[in-house]
Amino acid sequence: MIFWHARPELWPFPEPYWAIYWPGGQALTRYLLNNPGVAEGKKVLDLGSGCGASAIAANLCGAAYVVANDIDNVAATATTMNCELNGTGPVECLTDNIIGSQPKDYDLILLGDMFYDEVLADRLHRWLDSCINTHGTTVLIGDPGRAQFEEHGIKRLLQQMAEFDLPESVQRENYGLT
Repeated sequence: MIFWHARPELWPFPEPYWAIYWPGGQALTRYLLNNPGVAEGKKVLDLGSGCGASAIAANLCGAAYVVANDIDNVAATATTMNCELNGTGPVECLTDNIIGSQPKDYDLILLGDMFYDEVLADRLHRWLDSCINTHGTTVLIGDPGRAQFEEHGIKRLLQQMAEFDLPESVQRENYGLT
């Protein structure tokens, strides 16, 4: 099925944010692939999974169980297709908004490019804090320097694990974020 040849007004789905390989997700995926032991044998949640790249990386690194969560149903389909295209086993895809729900016992939560809105950043902070306090969950955040992340209180609680340079083309696409 080819979607990209239709006129935008004919597209039957919401904006396809899942179709963009956002820079924070790229950094998370690269970090996992460079450090496979981070996900190996773990129960992993890729929150705001989009196309599923970080979930696929966790799978390739030997995660015991991977859940890709995105509120867009088409993102779940894209993730399933991308798993097949990359020759990995399937991951569970959830489309419910789980932010604020009772934390499950994930060992690792991956969060790329989710700090694009201040209200969402606050909700994420509270929920991630609950996951950490309830289950000792490790949280990895990939963000290219959005103001909502840089200025949020959560940042002072974090330790920088890696830094990746964005190609100039990606910086242009993301309004100069580095």
